[in-house]
Amino acid sequence: MERGADAAARALELVLASLEDSKAEDIVSIDIAGKSALGDYMVVVSGRSNRHVSAISEHLISDLKDEGLGSARVEGLDSGDWVLIDTGDIIVHVFRPEIREFYNIEKMWAAPDIEDRLH
Repeated sequence: MERGADAAARALELVLASLEDSKAEDIVSIDIAGKSALGDYMVVVSGRSNRHVSAISEHLISDLKDEGLGSARVEGLDSGDWVLIDTGDIIVHVFRPEIREFYNIEKMWAAPDIEDRLH
């Protein structure tokens, strides 16, 4: 189990380095291990325009392939409003700022667990 967590942490470092290299803005990473079966980390970033969102996403997909993590599922690349890249361990959302603000997913994931509030 520790090996999986180490692999996810290394993959997160790669993802964050790629995003910074692409000049992604407002990079937020959220540890969702234990909160969701979707993965270990969620990363939410913004691009300045549709073209920037697409460029950030394509650069990340290329970097993942170069590191042998090329089986990522990608959705939304055509529109450039909101691209979702799912590596298995890490889910990356690349938004245009107004789309990110509308969905506000990092607030949803950063909220305390509902069960904690019920006790």
